[in-house]
Amino acid sequence: MKNKFSRQMALAAIGTTVLAFTACKKSPYPGYDQAENGVYAKFYTQAENGVKPKEGDVVKLTLVYKNSKDSVIFDSQKNNPSGTPYIEFQLTKSAFKGSFEDALSLMSVGDSASFKINADSLYLQTFRLKEVPPFVEKGSMLTFEAKLEKITTKETLEEERRKRMEERKALTESRKALEPAEFEKYIQSNNIKAKPTASGLYYIETQKGHGPKPNKGDVVKVKYTGRLLDGTVFDTSEESVAKEEGLYNPEEQRPYKPIEIPIGVGQVIPGWDEGISMMSAGSKAKLIIPSSIGYGESGGGPIPPYSTLVFDVELISFKPAAK
Repeated sequence: MKNKFSRQMALAAIGTTVLAFTACKKSPYPGYDQAENGVYAKFYTQAENGVKPKEGDVVKLTLVYKNSKDSVIFDSQKNNPSGTPYIEFQLTKSAFKGSFEDALSLMSVGDSASFKINADSLYLQTFRLKEVPPFVEKGSMLTFEAKLEKITTKETLEEERRKRMEERKALTESRKALEPAEFEKYIQSNNIKAKPTASGLYYIETQKGHGPKPNKGDVVKVKYTGRLLDGTVFDTSEESVAKEEGLYNPEEQRPYKPIEIPIGVGQVIPGWDEGISMMSAGSKAKLIIPSSIGYGESGGGPIPPYSTLVFDVELISFKPAAK
């Protein structure tokens, strides 16, 4: 069955190539042929029987494109935001006849080619901009130089997504079963004598503050470090801790300083809303937060599903919410 399907795909690919270029129209661009889908194409290398990408597939390619004055607009090997020499994206439905999506539908893995694409149509229909950028002449043709490196089919993507979902489900179920025992072990091994609140929060004051406690909606100024039960730091507002734990990344341009947030209005996890509302200015506390009032079954970033969290927090000050 698999071999039959592969033969059908190969025959379809051959048919597409023949259809695309046997009826080429006369092109105003020397060296370029116009395919039936409207694309002006010049191939440098082309596989005779290669499989072509279809809508929904992910394509990986090197790409350079230039304006009508031969000035480079984008070069994946030099100014790619991803830092790799390739761009990778899911092939969507063509927005106009002769689009870049149409151009890619003519290519197989390993093919390299040059295409002429209408600038107005590209920017207004594909990119959905309100106007053509000033560095591009209206009504001109852009030149795209592309080499197709890889095709990941829509079916493969769906299978990979299904596997990730199954793995995520298994991890979630495993974490749900493990959390109560891990939580109890942490409480006992750290000789914690405090009693939990009704929500399950353990509030342990480590430095006494002075004055009133913040009310719902007040903006609090807080230093914090968050850890998993095994001691792994997943987030901190303190630069020294970030450096000590190997989390500091100057390129991230994150300001390591106390954060200011409204409390009691759902902008932070429930364990924070409850714990910080128990503090006075100048106080420090350890908040042991079960997942039910933390990040729950979803987790988040470096926090696995069903994770109890330990926060060391300092309430520096607070002020009423701006009206």
